[in-house]
Amino acid sequence: MSRQIIINSEYRERRAALLNNNSLEDLFFERDTYHKIAGNIYRGRVQDVLPGMQAAFVDIGIARNAFIHLNDLYPILNSEQKKKLSKKELNVKHVLQPGQWLMVQVVKEPMGSKGAKVTCKISIPGRFFVYIPSDNKIGISRRINDDDERGRLKSIAQDLKDGKEGLIIRTNARDESYSKLQNDYNFLSGTWKRIRNDFFQKNDIDILYQEEDLLKNLIRDYLDENIDRVVVDDKKDYQRLIDLTSIFAPDLKNRIALYQRNIPILAAYNIEKEIESLLQRKVWLKSGGYLVIDQTEALVSIDINTGKFTGKKNLQDTIVKTNKEAVAEIARQIKLRDIGGIIIIDFIDMNNQSDQQSVTDLLANELAKDRTKTSILGFTQLGLLEMTRKKVREGFGSLMQKDCPVCGGTGKVLSESTVAMKVIRKIDEITSRKKYPAVSLELHPEVAAVLIGAGGEKLQELEDKFGIDIFISGNAELKYEDMVIEKGSKEDLQPEILDLDAGDRITVKIEDQHASNENAGIARIDGYIIIVNGAGNMVENEVEIIIDDMHRTYARAHLA
Repeated sequence: MSRQIIINSEYRERRAALLNNNSLEDLFFERDTYHKIAGNIYRGRVQDVLPGMQAAFVDIGIARNAFIHLNDLYPILNSEQKKKLSKKELNVKHVLQPGQWLMVQVVKEPMGSKGAKVTCKISIPGRFFVYIPSDNKIGISRRINDDDERGRLKSIAQDLKDGKEGLIIRTNARDESYSKLQNDYNFLSGTWKRIRNDFFQKNDIDILYQEEDLLKNLIRDYLDENIDRVVVDDKKDYQRLIDLTSIFAPDLKNRIALYQRNIPILAAYNIEKEIESLLQRKVWLKSGGYLVIDQTEALVSIDINTGKFTGKKNLQDTIVKTNKEAVAEIARQIKLRDIGGIIIIDFIDMNNQSDQQSVTDLLANELAKDRTKTSILGFTQLGLLEMTRKKVREGFGSLMQKDCPVCGGTGKVLSESTVAMKVIRKIDEITSRKKYPAVSLELHPEVAAVLIGAGGEKLQELEDKFGIDIFISGNAELKYEDMVIEKGSKEDLQPEILDLDAGDRITVKIEDQHASNENAGIARIDGYIIIVNGAGNMVENEVEIIIDDMHRTYARAHLA
């Protein structure tokens, strides 16, 4: 069995794929426009106490207050309050007051109109342990199934801890030496002491601990003896991975490799097409059957169809075979798309309970490979299988897509940032084959604005990255995902600059709000983009502006 981690680091985005025998098993994203806060620990202040909901809202210094339930306050309760809580006789108003300071950890990202969900049950992950300050128990990964090894690790954990905290022994701890386990424990306990001291020394809302970035998480949580290679296409990230591996797994440092071919790394490993397929509703099975995956606010539905598969025996045989084949792909799609919450699976009707039980058992085995907690509730009277998966953050689709401005949210289109990334990859593909002096791009104005940047800095970064001249123009008649690309010499492709100078006053129509700077608006004259500072809320209005400066493919201006 061959297992590899493939990492693509490019323009303000990292993507990583875990491959098992060249099959995509897991997917990870990090983008500078999406700031994850799950796992972060904050010094927060109680804003509102809601006795009827047994909950409260806590200000942790982000846009929306975080939500905390009474059950998540357990570590700060006294013994009498804990007794009342167990009997369901405790009310949150007797525990929290507005203005009270709390140390909380984010367990669920803000989603839609809802703020983050937080808890007082702090946990700090390391390579071998998860450190839990408020629980003096020792837990151990179910994946460590050797009784002697489980006993050895529990004995070491008991020896290390001071009796006041709890430890969960992670799978990576298997067969590790006492000294390595001790180093991890010392690091985690030291981290906790620093967090605790900061909480009492600070005077305002603040972040006390920030979850690690993608590279460190991959090395800490995924790199072990079962990973044959970690391949990355960026020299700086390669060196950082070497440094991280020297700390966490020095024996595996020789498994880090720098990708140096001209073909983009994810295309070379056939991952790019798989990523794009994750945005599609329909997923084909090898037999000719298919899944249809639909996401709503309330739940995700997965429908199985026989499609082109007719089977070799009878209809019931075809149905059972299709359902069983679908199970493995359903578990894979749920994991890759990071689907959370309520999931309803509409298997093709099965006549007897033994077939239903067989499919349920098979699904349970497949879901056991998922690190995220799942629960199968069984079949309803309508023959629908109910299950849940812990929802920590918005899924893959929400990260990559936004509600369609044309259909009002009933369908999906790629976001400006995602289309911009596709354009950049296209430039990368073109320049990897042959070095052209210049490239001309005609794009939807909002996509063009993302690539140019609010002050033109992003366009400059792109030109520096590829070592070519890039000319960008906007065309509102193009769809978001459309791109018209020409390549050639600078002289052939360079558009005529508008006959304007800094200080000129002109009247323009603001057509869109800038995608990455809501204070700025976008105007366009014959495809030439003008970024107008202060006009973000003036879309569809004609305004008088003063030109600040002119560039090859765009100008900057402000309201007159």
